[in-house]
Amino acid sequence: MDFAEDKPAGSPCRHLESDFSCTVHEGLRSQGFRGCTVFDCFGAGQAVSQRLFSGVSWRERPDTQQRMFSAFKIVKQLHEMLWYLSEARERTYDPDAAREAREFASTIAALTRGGLVELFSVEMDVLHSAVRAVLVEISEEVRASYFAEVGHQDPRLAAGADLAGANLRARRLCGADLRGACLIATDLRGSDLTGVDLLGADLRDARLEGADLSAALYVTQPQVNAARGSGDTRLPTGVSAPPHWRSQ
Repeated sequence: MDFAEDKPAGSPCRHLESDFSCTVHEGLRSQGFRGCTVFDCFGAGQAVSQRLFSGVSWRERPDTQQRMFSAFKIVKQLHEMLWYLSEARERTYDPDAAREAREFASTIAALTRGGLVELFSVEMDVLHSAVRAVLVEISEEVRASYFAEVGHQDPRLAAGADLAGANLRARRLCGADLRGACLIATDLRGSDLTGVDLLGADLRDARLEGADLSAALYVTQPQVNAARGSGDTRLPTGVSAPPHWRSQ
């Protein structure tokens, strides 16, 4: 369980103060609210509350609550796509692929700067599919050089694979496609994940002590927050070790 208490979606947590601070923030993990320490909105909360709604609180204006929460859901997805596209542009060697990623990023950034009407008119499924195609294309390009280098790959290492609890300790996994894989409690201690595609992979309780993810593909802060690591875990630029790693 990632949350010690259940509540209806869109309703405030009972630990939420009137100033939007959390009354149990300092003891979230110890009190069973690990999910709160894992979550990252990619800056969507500030964008929605401060720009789209001009700093007006849904508590002050209850009539804005439904639209605000709906807008947040969309903007969070858009900001996450921008994160991936930014990395994709930097990792590709193909000028055409870089240009395509840049154009998608420009389109998405314009959507985040628009108004609610434009935001709610976005066909998210279509946009997701188009962006995913670009990310997969660039992933294949980047990983290709590693496949040539390491030769035969473990057949278990595949997109969407169920590797929960698997022992992959001290392995050279360079160039593997683990996009969307279930890596819950997988032992990756001391492993080299250079060029490994981790787009959407579930890293909850994955053992990353001593692992090298510095050049892994599409790693996000929420994924790292959900994993277990240490001071010698190497992470990509822009992703930091969560505070709870120091106490593990």
